[in-house]
Amino acid sequence: MQSIPSHTGEKRLISFIVPAYDEESLIGATLDALHAAAKALNEPYELVVADDASTDGTAALAERHGARVVSVAHRQIAATRNSGARAATGELFIFVDADTIVNEAVVRAAIDVLRGGAVGGGASVEFDTDVPWYAKALMPVFAWTYGALDLAAGCFLFCSHDAFEAVGGFDEAFFGAEEIVMSRALRNYGRFVVLKQAVTTSGRKLRTHSLVEVLKILARMALRGTQAIKQRHGMELWYAKRRPDPRKNS
Repeated sequence: MQSIPSHTGEKRLISFIVPAYDEESLIGATLDALHAAAKALNEPYELVVADDASTDGTAALAERHGARVVSVAHRQIAATRNSGARAATGELFIFVDADTIVNEAVVRAAIDVLRGGAVGGGASVEFDTDVPWYAKALMPVFAWTYGALDLAAGCFLFCSHDAFEAVGGFDEAFFGAEEIVMSRALRNYGRFVVLKQAVTTSGRKLRTHSLVEVLKILARMALRGTQAIKQRHGMELWYAKRRPDPRKNS
């Protein structure tokens, strides 16, 4: 059953927090999947969409799909996630990207580990459909690295409300890799669990950007370190205008 949105400050059980920028084409399916997962578990919940200055119909579509929309104009993912969290009323926070599909199994596992005393965690990640060959080759490496280091992928991270407040939320100094910083902060605070269950996220960025473009971004990050991700410039893979996904035309 979906919880009734409240502005009284009373905590609800589960808050699904979805940051979004020009996600009209994908956010409907994401919100539908969250509804289905929570209802299958018979858990009280709310959907909070932090709409970060979208120029399309993202906000209206999110409302039609039963979400409470918080309008912000950060154009910065960490700040947008934090704005969604400030508007949320739940005791458990689950951050889900607007292009990511979750299922009952991964939501159940996240809730179970939080109720079991963990402060937060993440999940395994799969792409929605075909991605370029280099992405297929690198994905196992990234998956192993994130798993070995106990890091949550940016598309799905969960934590308790109390833990979120204790670590200060997402670090707004970062325009990218904020999930890594948050994972480390939560891990230092308490038990952090990366689930074996997987979420399915869109591979559109890899389909719409060439290998050369991706390598340039990775090289800039490798050469400049954290300074490269503390500014919007050079982070076009995440902040540039959306490119049409060739998958839709196939």
